Amino acid sequence: MTESPTPEAARPAPHDDATGQGDPTGQGGPTAHDGPTAHAWAALGGPADLLDRVSFHGPDGVLPARLPVRQLARAAVAACSLAAGELSALRAGGPVPEVRVDQGAVATAFVSERHLRIDGRTPVSFAPLSGFWPSADGWVRTHANYPHHRARLLAALGLPVDTGPERLAGRLREHPGQWIQERAYEAGALAVAVAPVTGTIHPLVETRVVGAAAARPLGPAGLPAEGVRVLDLTRVIAGPVATRSLALLGADVLRVDPTRLPEAEDAHADTGFGKRSTRLDLADPGDRAVFEELLATADVVVSGYRPGALDAFGLAPADLLERRPALVVAQVCAWGRTGPWAGRRGFDSLVQAGVGIAATEAGADGHPGVLPAQALDHGTGYLIAAGVLRALTDQRTGRPGGRHLRFSLAGTASWLQHGIAPAAPGPALAEPYEPRRWLVETDSPYGRLRHALPPLAYAGGPTDWSRPPGRWGTDAPAWG
Repeated sequence: MTESPTPEAARPAPHDDATGQGDPTGQGGPTAHDGPTAHAWAALGGPADLLDRVSFHGPDGVLPARLPVRQLARAAVAACSLAAGELSALRAGGPVPEVRVDQGAVATAFVSERHLRIDGRTPVSFAPLSGFWPSADGWVRTHANYPHHRARLLAALGLPVDTGPERLAGRLREHPGQWIQERAYEAGALAVAVAPVTGTIHPLVETRVVGAAAARPLGPAGLPAEGVRVLDLTRVIAGPVATRSLALLGADVLRVDPTRLPEAEDAHADTGFGKRSTRLDLADPGDRAVFEELLATADVVVSGYRPGALDAFGLAPADLLERRPALVVAQVCAWGRTGPWAGRRGFDSLVQAGVGIAATEAGADGHPGVLPAQALDHGTGYLIAAGVLRALTDQRTGRPGGRHLRFSLAGTASWLQHGIAPAAPGPALAEPYEPRRWLVETDSPYGRLRHALPPLAYAGGPTDWSRPPGRWGTDAPAWG
């Protein structure tokens, strides 16, 4: 098995020229030759001439922040939409369709978990012990949404299992942030000291071509990813958003979770659209055999576990590509693949704290701030989907061989902090932002769902998923 790197514009360009302005005429805003979209598309290996197919419209006053979140969000969605259009054109035998991204649809989708209603109920996004807390010398951010993370955090701090927010706050004020951070890490818990902006730059995407095996042909189809089989080994927004997007575009997506690691049903109700979901214990010989049967006919594997977590099961990228030489393997992690934090667990909120975003967005009182969306998660999700779509196209038009794609929340954070220039002054659209335009209701096994529509927008493409999310982990471990 041979490996060779492909050219990539992976490091954020420090002086991207992003006009960032809407179009007051309503005839189409800036094209994708603005800095962020062009940079993302180049990092994904996309042909530069296709950028002429992309434009933006809709309200400008969305996702407001000190950092250019709106530009990141629309660029990630534009890159994914263009990659979908490119693969659609390959399969239909026609020109690449126009992509016209609505900034209102993007803004709504980037906070899809906040818009979700289940029979009128508002899901709980963050548990009481998750958030910012004063430490002895600054601030820390904790993440305790899952029961096992909550238990580990309390154990690391020597607190009883019934500890509430006030007692946790008191204990955290007794210790420096770095001490809390490292104590939590050693215990498998999640806490990060709020840090200033770091100078570390992570790539937006890393791509390797592995070997020269021919990918199976993809014939004519109504949707770009129709008939593509995707094993979804992801959790918590970024990976699930990627595979939700691939499902929208016709892929047969099967999410596989461990039998002993529960998922929040509300989270799956948001990101499970278009997919099926099953559970397998890879340490069990019978379940492992079932997984290998699924892998034997898979086209894509998307993994969202920290680096090395799946290696013991023979699921390292090199092992997967050894068994399936034309496979597309896409990985996403929190902190990047190099550096002292590469193997650590992490979530969007923790990465925001650890790389300086929380400090940049801090209020006048010094309390750490947050982005107006979990933009690292959502943005990375659309980039992963774009990378998979581009890989499927490139395997059949450019160079055969397997693909190993690597993404990280830290890489998307680097792009946001160092690779996208603030919007230049100029006329703004008078169009108000009203999220209800991009919200619909759908019946599902969870009940009546109010959910955000997908923001992907290429001419002739799908406007909603073909089916709602089923109950997490209840589907048979088989392709559809």
